[in-house]
Amino acid sequence: MRKLIAGIHRFKKHYLSANQELYRRLAEHGQFPEALFITCCDSRVDPLLITHGQPGDLFIHRNIGNFIPPYSGDPLDGTGVAATVEYAVVHLQVGDIVVCGHSDCGALKALYKDRKDRVGFADTPHIAEWLKHGDRTMAVVAANYPELSREERYEVTAEENVLIQLENLRTYPVVQEATREGKLHVHAWYYEIGTGTVYQYNPVKEQFESIREEE
Repeated sequence: MRKLIAGIHRFKKHYLSANQELYRRLAEHGQFPEALFITCCDSRVDPLLITHGQPGDLFIHRNIGNFIPPYSGDPLDGTGVAATVEYAVVHLQVGDIVVCGHSDCGALKALYKDRKDRVGFADTPHIAEWLKHGDRTMAVVAANYPELSREERYEVTAEENVLIQLENLRTYPVVQEATREGKLHVHAWYYEIGTGTVYQYNPVKEQFESIREEE
């Protein structure tokens, strides 16, 4: 905690003092983020740092494995993901949604363990239940990459998982309507931790490509 508390004081002394106008504007006028950024809870993945953004730029949702459960018409079946998507699209009217996976994802590696052997299965039932959202990803990888070893599948699994979650995102009525009206665009990204490289899925080439700077 000492490190966190010291960081708070450095933030107020240096960053906040240098950006008082930004924080005044955010406090007085509310938030108008450009995009909803859905990614993993992994502490090595920082959306604002990756995009070199500022407070107010992104509406962020994080969960283990960056899963997006398919839409359910029953609110009782809803998750925090569904509420976040609805709020971002309907109330904040974001123009883009980014679903971002990453390398060395512990959640996706856990999918390769037998259910009874998954880390903390008996003591952490909520984790075990949440990981079921990766079952479809596992089925896709198994069907399309049978020749790869388990180690070789990890990165492929992370990439395919992003695409599966993007498909699930498109099942949400608010996303369908906003997309149809041209008000919303969705994107599949993959972040490589070791190099800091961000890749975006190219549907034409059917592969992830390093994001180039727009000219």
